[in-house]
Amino acid sequence: MTSASLFTPFHMGAHALRNRLVMNPMTRCRATVDAVPTPIMATYYTQRASAGLIVTEGIAPSPNGRGYARTPGLWSAEQVAGWKPVTAGVKAAGGVIFAQLMHTGRVSHPFNMPAGAQVVAPSAVPLKDQAYTDQAGMQDYPLAQAMTAADIAQARAEFVTSVRNAVDAGFDGIELHGANGYLLEQFLSPLTNQRQDDFGGSIANRIRFMVAVAKDVVAAIGAARVGIRLSPYGTAAGMAGYPDIAQTYLALFHALAPLGLAYVHLVDFTGHPGVTAPAGFRGTLRKAWPGAFIVAGGFDEASAGHIIDGGVADLVGLGRAFISNPDLVARLQHGKPLAKANGATFYSAGPEGYIDYSSAD
Repeated sequence: MTSASLFTPFHMGAHALRNRLVMNPMTRCRATVDAVPTPIMATYYTQRASAGLIVTEGIAPSPNGRGYARTPGLWSAEQVAGWKPVTAGVKAAGGVIFAQLMHTGRVSHPFNMPAGAQVVAPSAVPLKDQAYTDQAGMQDYPLAQAMTAADIAQARAEFVTSVRNAVDAGFDGIELHGANGYLLEQFLSPLTNQRQDDFGGSIANRIRFMVAVAKDVVAAIGAARVGIRLSPYGTAAGMAGYPDIAQTYLALFHALAPLGLAYVHLVDFTGHPGVTAPAGFRGTLRKAWPGAFIVAGGFDEASAGHIIDGGVADLVGLGRAFISNPDLVARLQHGKPLAKANGATFYSAGPEGYIDYSSAD
Protein backbone atom coordinates (compact mmCIF):
# COMPACT_ATOMS: atom_id res chain seq x y z
CA MET A 1 0.00 0.00 0.00
CA THR A 2 1.32 3.43 -0.96
CA SER A 3 2.01 5.81 1.91
CA ALA A 4 -0.50 8.65 2.24
CA SER A 5 2.34 11.05 3.05
CA LEU A 6 3.37 11.04 -0.62
CA PHE A 7 0.22 12.97 -1.41
CA THR A 8 0.49 15.72 1.18
CA PRO A 9 1.28 19.27 -0.02
CA PHE A 10 4.73 20.74 0.38
CA HIS A 11 5.92 24.34 0.23
CA MET A 12 9.26 24.43 -1.56
CA GLY A 13 10.13 28.02 -0.81
CA ALA A 14 7.90 30.13 -3.03
CA HIS A 15 6.45 27.08 -4.79
CA ALA A 16 3.34 25.33 -3.50
CA LEU A 17 3.53 21.68 -4.55
CA ARG A 18 0.41 19.53 -4.51
CA ASN A 19 2.24 16.38 -3.44
CA ARG A 20 5.70 15.01 -2.66
CA LEU A 21 6.22 13.24 -6.01
CA VAL A 22 8.75 14.63 -8.46
CA MET A 23 8.81 13.65 -12.11
CA ASN A 24 12.51 13.04 -12.67
CA PRO A 25 14.32 14.51 -15.66
CA MET A 26 14.37 11.95 -18.49
CA THR A 27 15.89 12.35 -21.93
CA ARG A 28 13.22 11.66 -24.56
CA CYS A 29 14.73 13.08 -27.81
CA ARG A 30 11.55 14.64 -29.24
CA ALA A 31 12.91 18.10 -30.14
CA THR A 32 13.87 19.19 -33.66
CA VAL A 33 17.39 18.98 -35.08
CA ASP A 34 17.67 22.68 -34.16
CA ALA A 35 16.88 21.84 -30.50
CA VAL A 36 13.43 23.48 -30.66
CA PRO A 37 10.67 21.86 -28.57
CA THR A 38 7.87 20.31 -30.61
CA PRO A 39 4.08 20.41 -29.98
CA ILE A 40 4.01 16.84 -28.73
CA MET A 41 6.36 17.88 -25.93
CA ALA A 42 3.69 20.26 -24.64
CA THR A 43 1.19 17.41 -24.65
CA TYR A 44 3.62 15.06 -22.88
CA TYR A 45 4.42 17.37 -19.98
CA THR A 46 0.84 18.63 -19.58
CA GLN A 47 -0.39 15.03 -19.34
CA ARG A 48 1.91 14.57 -16.32
CA ALA A 49 1.22 17.89 -14.57
CA SER A 50 -0.28 16.19 -11.51
CA ALA A 51 3.26 15.54 -10.24
CA GLY A 52 4.14 17.82 -7.36
CA LEU A 53 7.12 19.01 -9.37
CA ILE A 54 8.16 18.29 -12.95
CA VAL A 55 11.83 18.56 -13.80
CA THR A 56 12.24 18.50 -17.55
CA GLU A 57 14.61 16.43 -19.60
CA GLY A 58 18.11 17.87 -19.88
CA ILE A 59 18.08 21.11 -21.87
CA ALA A 60 21.29 22.38 -23.46
CA PRO A 61 22.17 25.89 -22.25
CA SER A 62 24.32 26.48 -25.35
CA PRO A 63 25.42 24.87 -28.63
CA ASN A 64 28.57 23.57 -26.91
CA GLY A 65 26.40 21.98 -24.24
CA ARG A 66 24.26 19.80 -26.52
CA GLY A 67 25.35 16.18 -26.39
CA TYR A 68 22.51 14.04 -27.72
CA ALA A 69 20.40 13.78 -30.84
CA ARG A 70 17.10 15.67 -30.80
CA THR A 71 17.50 17.11 -27.33
CA PRO A 72 16.12 20.62 -26.70
CA GLY A 73 17.93 23.85 -25.98
CA LEU A 74 17.37 27.21 -24.34
CA TRP A 75 19.81 29.48 -26.12
CA SER A 76 17.68 30.84 -28.99
CA ALA A 77 14.47 32.82 -29.39
CA GLU A 78 12.95 29.93 -31.35
CA GLN A 79 13.62 27.57 -28.48
CA VAL A 80 12.08 29.96 -25.95
CA ALA A 81 8.99 30.20 -28.14
CA GLY A 82 8.85 26.40 -28.40
CA TRP A 83 8.92 26.01 -24.61
CA LYS A 84 6.07 28.46 -23.95
CA PRO A 85 3.26 26.01 -24.84
CA VAL A 86 4.91 23.45 -22.54
CA THR A 87 4.99 25.70 -19.50
CA ALA A 88 1.57 27.17 -20.25
CA GLY A 89 0.03 23.71 -20.46
CA VAL A 90 1.57 22.51 -17.20
CA LYS A 91 0.58 25.66 -15.33
CA ALA A 92 -2.97 25.56 -16.68
CA ALA A 93 -3.20 22.04 -15.26
CA GLY A 94 -1.98 23.26 -11.85
CA GLY A 95 1.56 21.96 -12.11
CA VAL A 96 5.00 23.34 -11.27
CA ILE A 97 7.80 22.86 -13.80
CA PHE A 98 11.55 23.45 -13.59
CA ALA A 99 13.86 23.32 -16.62
CA GLN A 100 16.90 21.12 -16.15
CA LEU A 101 19.93 22.78 -17.72
CA MET A 102 22.40 20.13 -18.87
CA HIS A 103 25.76 21.04 -20.37
CA THR A 104 27.15 17.66 -21.39
CA GLY A 105 30.80 18.70 -21.66
CA ARG A 106 32.88 15.81 -22.98
CA VAL A 107 29.78 13.58 -23.28
CA SER A 108 29.02 14.79 -26.78
CA HIS A 109 29.64 14.27 -30.48
CA PRO A 110 29.83 16.87 -33.28
CA PHE A 111 27.01 15.11 -35.16
CA ASN A 112 24.68 15.99 -32.27
CA MET A 113 25.80 19.63 -32.05
CA PRO A 114 25.06 22.73 -34.14
CA ALA A 115 27.62 23.74 -36.73
CA GLY A 116 30.58 25.50 -35.15
CA ALA A 117 30.04 24.07 -31.66
CA GLN A 118 32.94 22.46 -29.83
CA VAL A 119 33.18 19.51 -27.45
CA VAL A 120 34.75 21.04 -24.36
CA ALA A 121 35.63 19.78 -20.88
CA PRO A 122 37.75 20.78 -17.89
CA SER A 123 40.60 18.63 -19.24
CA ALA A 124 41.29 16.58 -22.37
CA VAL A 125 40.54 13.22 -20.75
CA PRO A 126 39.18 10.55 -23.14
CA LEU A 127 35.71 9.10 -22.61
CA LYS A 128 35.98 5.50 -23.75
CA ASP A 129 32.42 4.94 -24.87
CA GLN A 130 30.15 5.66 -27.80
CA ALA A 131 27.43 8.20 -28.58
CA TYR A 132 24.34 7.58 -30.69
CA THR A 133 23.97 9.87 -33.70
CA ASP A 134 21.07 10.02 -36.15
CA GLN A 135 23.51 10.46 -39.03
CA ALA A 136 25.84 7.51 -38.45
CA GLY A 137 24.56 5.42 -35.57
CA MET A 138 27.00 4.71 -32.73
CA GLN A 139 30.22 6.70 -32.84
CA ASP A 140 33.24 6.92 -30.55
CA TYR A 141 33.31 10.00 -28.36
CA PRO A 142 35.93 12.46 -29.62
CA LEU A 143 38.60 13.81 -27.30
CA ALA A 144 37.22 16.97 -25.72
CA GLN A 145 39.06 20.25 -25.93
CA ALA A 146 40.40 21.43 -22.55
CA MET A 147 38.64 24.65 -21.61
CA THR A 148 40.65 27.86 -21.50
CA ALA A 149 39.91 30.63 -19.02
CA ALA A 150 37.91 32.30 -21.78
CA ASP A 151 35.95 29.09 -22.38
CA ILE A 152 35.08 28.91 -18.68
CA ALA A 153 33.88 32.50 -18.69
CA GLN A 154 31.85 31.80 -21.83
CA ALA A 155 30.20 28.73 -20.30
CA ARG A 156 29.24 30.71 -17.20
CA ALA A 157 27.72 33.43 -19.35
CA GLU A 158 25.81 30.83 -21.37
CA PHE A 159 24.24 29.41 -18.22
CA VAL A 160 23.08 32.91 -17.26
CA THR A 161 21.56 33.50 -20.68
CA SER A 162 19.78 30.15 -20.58
CA VAL A 163 18.24 30.70 -17.13
CA ARG A 164 16.93 34.09 -18.20
CA ASN A 165 15.51 32.41 -21.29
CA ALA A 166 13.89 29.80 -19.05
CA VAL A 167 12.08 32.50 -17.09
CA ASP A 168 11.01 34.16 -20.34
CA ALA A 169 9.68 30.79 -21.50
CA GLY A 170 7.47 30.54 -18.42
CA PHE A 171 9.35 28.02 -16.30
CA ASP A 172 8.88 28.25 -12.53
CA GLY A 173 12.59 27.65 -12.07
CA ILE A 174 15.64 25.76 -13.29
CA GLU A 175 17.69 22.80 -12.13
CA LEU A 176 21.43 22.81 -12.73
CA HIS A 177 22.48 19.32 -13.81
CA GLY A 178 25.53 18.67 -11.69
CA ALA A 179 25.22 14.91 -11.95
CA ASN A 180 25.61 11.94 -14.31
CA GLY A 181 29.10 12.79 -15.51
CA TYR A 182 28.24 16.02 -17.35
CA LEU A 183 30.22 19.26 -17.36
CA LEU A 184 29.54 20.47 -13.82
CA GLU A 185 30.44 17.08 -12.35
CA GLN A 186 33.45 16.80 -14.66
CA PHE A 187 34.91 19.78 -12.80
CA LEU A 188 34.32 18.08 -9.43
CA SER A 189 36.22 14.86 -10.09
CA PRO A 190 40.03 14.68 -10.15
CA LEU A 191 39.64 11.90 -12.72
CA THR A 192 38.16 14.29 -15.30
CA ASN A 193 39.59 17.55 -13.95
CA GLN A 194 43.37 17.58 -14.20
CA ARG A 195 43.75 21.35 -14.38
CA GLN A 196 46.60 23.23 -12.72
CA ASP A 197 44.80 26.57 -12.35
CA ASP A 198 42.20 27.90 -9.91
CA PHE A 199 39.62 25.41 -11.19
CA GLY A 200 41.62 22.23 -10.56
CA GLY A 201 43.68 20.38 -7.97
CA SER A 202 42.33 20.96 -4.47
CA ILE A 203 38.74 20.33 -3.41
CA ALA A 204 38.19 24.09 -3.09
CA ASN A 205 39.34 24.56 -6.67
CA ARG A 206 37.39 21.62 -8.11
CA ILE A 207 34.08 22.82 -6.65
CA ARG A 208 34.77 26.39 -7.78
CA PHE A 209 33.13 26.16 -11.23
CA MET A 210 29.88 24.61 -10.00
CA VAL A 211 29.59 27.08 -7.13
CA ALA A 212 30.38 29.99 -9.47
CA VAL A 213 27.68 28.90 -11.94
CA ALA A 214 25.17 28.54 -9.08
CA LYS A 215 26.00 32.04 -7.83
CA ASP A 216 25.74 33.44 -11.35
CA VAL A 217 22.28 32.05 -11.99
CA VAL A 218 21.02 32.98 -8.52
CA ALA A 219 22.10 36.56 -9.22
CA ALA A 220 20.25 36.40 -12.55
CA ILE A 221 16.88 34.94 -11.53
CA GLY A 222 16.84 34.55 -7.73
CA ALA A 223 17.60 31.60 -5.46
CA ALA A 224 13.96 30.51 -5.19
CA ARG A 225 14.06 29.59 -8.87
CA VAL A 226 17.24 27.51 -8.72
CA GLY A 227 17.74 23.85 -7.79
CA ILE A 228 20.67 21.53 -8.38
CA ARG A 229 21.04 17.82 -9.08
CA LEU A 230 24.02 15.85 -7.78
CA SER A 231 25.09 12.20 -7.99
CA PRO A 232 27.95 11.40 -5.61
CA TYR A 233 29.35 7.90 -6.20
CA GLY A 234 27.63 7.73 -9.59
CA THR A 235 29.28 5.91 -12.48
CA ALA A 236 27.47 7.38 -15.50
CA ALA A 237 29.45 8.68 -18.47
CA GLY A 238 32.75 7.23 -17.36
CA MET A 239 32.69 8.58 -13.80
CA ALA A 240 34.20 6.58 -10.96
CA GLY A 241 35.01 6.92 -7.29
CA TYR A 242 38.04 8.78 -5.96
CA PRO A 243 39.60 8.98 -2.47
CA ASP A 244 38.19 12.33 -1.33
CA ILE A 245 34.73 12.07 -2.89
CA ALA A 246 32.87 12.36 0.43
CA GLN A 247 34.89 15.41 1.46
CA THR A 248 34.34 16.95 -1.98
CA TYR A 249 30.58 16.74 -1.78
CA LEU A 250 30.43 17.92 1.81
CA ALA A 251 32.51 20.94 0.84
CA LEU A 252 30.20 21.53 -2.11
CA PHE A 253 27.10 21.35 0.10
CA HIS A 254 28.60 23.80 2.58
CA ALA A 255 29.49 26.20 -0.24
CA LEU A 256 26.03 26.01 -1.84
CA ALA A 257 23.94 26.10 1.35
CA PRO A 258 24.28 29.87 1.97
CA LEU A 259 22.89 30.62 -1.49
CA GLY A 260 19.36 29.64 -0.43
CA LEU A 261 18.62 27.41 -3.42
CA ALA A 262 15.12 26.01 -3.86
CA TYR A 263 16.37 22.44 -3.46
CA VAL A 264 19.08 19.88 -3.91
CA HIS A 265 18.12 16.81 -5.97
CA LEU A 266 20.24 13.85 -4.90
CA VAL A 267 20.64 10.79 -7.08
CA ASP A 268 20.93 8.25 -4.28
CA PHE A 269 23.07 5.15 -4.88
CA THR A 270 22.87 3.80 -1.34
CA GLY A 271 22.63 0.02 -1.55
CA HIS A 272 22.89 -0.15 -5.35
CA PRO A 273 24.92 -3.12 -6.66
CA GLY A 274 28.46 -2.22 -7.60
CA VAL A 275 28.31 1.23 -5.98
CA THR A 276 30.37 2.01 -2.91
CA ALA A 277 28.29 4.83 -1.43
CA PRO A 278 28.56 4.65 2.39
CA ALA A 279 25.33 3.71 4.10
CA GLY A 280 25.18 6.90 6.17
CA PHE A 281 26.31 9.36 3.52
CA ARG A 282 22.80 10.29 2.38
CA GLY A 283 21.90 11.25 5.95
CA THR A 284 25.09 13.28 6.30
CA LEU A 285 24.20 15.28 3.21
CA ARG A 286 20.63 15.70 4.40
CA LYS A 287 21.87 17.25 7.65
CA ALA A 288 24.21 19.56 5.73
CA TRP A 289 21.41 20.95 3.55
CA PRO A 290 19.08 23.60 5.03
CA GLY A 291 16.55 23.64 2.18
CA ALA A 292 14.25 21.22 0.41
CA PHE A 293 15.84 17.81 -0.14
CA ILE A 294 14.82 15.55 -3.04
CA VAL A 295 16.08 12.01 -3.50
CA ALA A 296 15.82 9.88 -6.62
CA GLY A 297 17.31 6.62 -7.77
CA GLY A 298 15.32 3.49 -8.52
CA PHE A 299 12.48 4.01 -6.06
CA ASP A 300 9.07 2.42 -6.48
CA GLU A 301 5.80 3.41 -4.83
CA ALA A 302 6.56 1.48 -1.64
CA SER A 303 10.13 2.67 -1.14
CA ALA A 304 9.15 6.21 -2.10
CA GLY A 305 6.66 6.24 0.76
CA HIS A 306 9.30 5.00 3.19
CA ILE A 307 11.61 7.83 2.14
CA ILE A 308 9.00 10.46 3.01
CA ASP A 309 7.67 8.71 6.13
CA GLY A 310 11.19 8.28 7.49
CA GLY A 311 12.11 11.94 7.02
CA VAL A 312 14.93 10.96 4.67
CA ALA A 313 13.75 13.56 2.16
CA ASP A 314 11.01 16.10 1.60
CA LEU A 315 10.28 14.92 -1.93
CA VAL A 316 11.05 11.78 -3.91
CA GLY A 317 11.69 11.48 -7.62
CA LEU A 318 10.28 8.78 -9.86
CA GLY A 319 11.28 8.31 -13.48
CA ARG A 320 10.16 5.56 -15.81
CA ALA A 321 6.83 5.08 -14.08
CA PHE A 322 5.87 8.56 -15.30
CA ILE A 323 6.64 7.61 -18.91
CA SER A 324 3.89 5.01 -19.19
CA ASN A 325 1.56 6.44 -16.55
CA PRO A 326 0.64 10.05 -17.25
CA ASP A 327 -1.75 9.82 -14.31
CA LEU A 328 0.83 8.20 -12.03
CA VAL A 329 -0.13 10.24 -8.98
CA ALA A 330 -3.78 9.16 -9.18
CA ARG A 331 -2.85 5.54 -9.84
CA LEU A 332 -0.62 5.43 -6.77
CA GLN A 333 -3.10 7.25 -4.59
CA HIS A 334 -5.94 4.91 -5.48
CA GLY A 335 -3.96 1.67 -5.69
CA LYS A 336 -4.45 1.14 -9.42
CA PRO A 337 -1.99 -1.02 -11.37
CA LEU A 338 0.79 0.68 -13.31
CA ALA A 339 1.22 0.33 -17.05
CA LYS A 340 4.58 -0.85 -18.34
CA ALA A 341 6.69 1.35 -20.58
CA ASN A 342 7.91 0.37 -24.03
CA GLY A 343 11.67 0.79 -23.87
CA ALA A 344 12.00 0.65 -27.65
CA THR A 345 10.33 4.06 -27.92
CA PHE A 346 12.14 5.90 -25.11
CA TYR A 347 14.32 7.87 -27.54
CA SER A 348 12.44 7.62 -30.83
CA ALA A 349 11.29 10.69 -32.75
CA GLY A 350 7.49 10.58 -32.81
CA PRO A 351 4.40 10.39 -30.61
CA GLU A 352 4.45 6.60 -30.21
CA GLY A 353 5.48 5.64 -26.69
CA TYR A 354 5.42 9.30 -25.73
CA ILE A 355 1.93 10.78 -25.63
CA ASP A 356 -0.18 7.71 -26.43
CA TYR A 357 -0.17 6.12 -22.96
CA SER A 358 -3.68 6.26 -21.52
CA SER A 359 -4.95 7.09 -18.06
CA ALA A 360 -6.47 4.40 -15.85
CA ASP A 361 -9.94 6.01 -15.81
